[in-house]
Formats: sequence, structure tokens, C-alpha cells
Amino acid sequence: MSTKKSVSKVVSINEQAYEQEAVREGADVVDETPELRPTVEMEIQAKVDSNHPEGMVDTSKDRIYGVTLAQEERIRAREEELERISVQAAFGRQEGRAERTRVVVEAARREQADERVDPREKLEREELRQVNQQAQRLTEDVQGGYTRAVIGKRIASRVLEDADMFEAVMDTKEEMQHEAGTIVPIGDLESIRRGEVSVEGRVIELWEPSSSAIQQVGLLEDETGRTKFTIWAKSRQTMVREGERVRFRAAAKNWYNGRCSIALTRWSEIVFPERESWWE
Repeated sequence: MSTKKSVSKVVSINEQAYEQEAVREGADVVDETPELRPTVEMEIQAKVDSNHPEGMVDTSKDRIYGVTLAQEERIRAREEELERISVQAAFGRQEGRAERTRVVVEAARREQADERVDPREKLEREELRQVNQQAQRLTEDVQGGYTRAVIGKRIASRVLEDADMFEAVMDTKEEMQHEAGTIVPIGDLESIRRGEVSVEGRVIELWEPSSSAIQQVGLLEDETGRTKFTIWAKSRQTMVREGERVRFRAAAKNWYNGRCSIALTRWSEIVFPERESWWE
């Protein structure tokens, strides 16, 4: 059995140039350029490639028809690269979102670092003296467990923000009064923006309760004013006496006929400073 092999004639560049020159001069030229046709081996090989395990075996929609696995991997990789470039371009059109995010993160880090720095260190000597003096005064006026250092830092921070000393002190005092757990003056109860407050004063009068649900009711007074207080029976609080100094913690604010009063619930607490000092 003999096999005929196709022989292709190689046409040099010089021969092609000679033929083109002859055509321009009108000479008869016999076109000896061979017709390129697939040989039998090429047709067989094409059929083998298309049915090879690495060729187009899977004809599902997830495969690219007519290419080998290696070709398909290159195509898929290129598509993924184009998709990545497209996504980056889309983010770039959103007015620098990545850059803005980086700036915000850096600002937050700087703010955290600044919090670890004592603002009093940036004050002039005279300013620092006034801040320490006012901080000591506020520790006596505002009873909330604040130390002079904590109050001084708050005042100093406001001074560094171009607030004058008086404004910085008053803003700091108001801020602490509105924080939970701070003993507030009775005269300022109406302006406190909390539903629960802590006050301290002296019981100047007790009344007969109008309901069995009430344990005690009376008036509490300090240097700034007085307010009515109610101790509910369900709160199971310690009984108070007239003339006794008490501290009510987490007392609920109530309003009646435009006036503010307080009530002690089961979540409230009564402290007796004079009793504690006597035991000590």
C-alpha cells in the first residue's frame, strides 16, 4: 500500500518579483504558484484534533466550541484580565473612592494618636495654670467621679480649639452634667437632656402617700432648688427620714403641671452620705 505525499513548491522572493515585472512588461507568464489545499494527513489530523480528549470533547455551554483546552484557558485568562481592568476603571470613575477611603483611614489613625496626647502639654504656662484651677473647681461642683486630670483635658481641648477660658469651662461643665451618673443640681433638672438623673440634697418634708403603691413622697432640696420625689413601693428602697441628706441615683424624671419631679424605681439607688460617714 503506497501513500502519496503532497509536495509543495516553494516560490522564492526573487521569482515572485520576476513574475510581477513580467506582468508589467506585458509578457506571458505561466502562473506556476501551487494551489494550497489540505493534504489527506492534514484532514485526518484535523478530525483527530477535534475529537481528541484535549480537544473539543465537551460541547456544553460552559465550553468554547472549536478550541482546545489550552486555547480555552488562554481565552478565559484574557477575559478575566479585561474584567479586572474594567472594574478598576469603574472605581476610578467614582471620583477617587479608594483615595478618599485611604484619607479617612489615615485621619482616624491621626485622631486616635492625638487622643493619647495630653492637650494640656500644648498650652502656655498661664493657660495651663488657669485650666488646672478651673478643673479643680469643677471637681467640687460636679459630682460624678471625675478627676481633676480628666476635667483638665476636656477644658484644654476646648481652649486649643480657640474657645476662651470661660466658654471652655462652662461647656465642659454642661457636658459632664448631661452624662449619666453625674450628680446634677436640682435647679438644673429641667434642662438636663436625660430621662434618668442623679441628685443629692436634704429631705425637708415627707407627706402621707395618697396610694398604697407609693412607699414615700416628699421634697428634696439643695443649694440650687427643691423638687418633689416619689419612692414607689415596688422599688423596695430604704426608708428616708426628714432632715436626712440623701443621694438618689438613676431617678426617673417626671413632669406634672409643667413642673419637673423625680421618682425612684427598682432600678434606682439611695445613698446616705451622712450614715456612711458615721459608720466610718
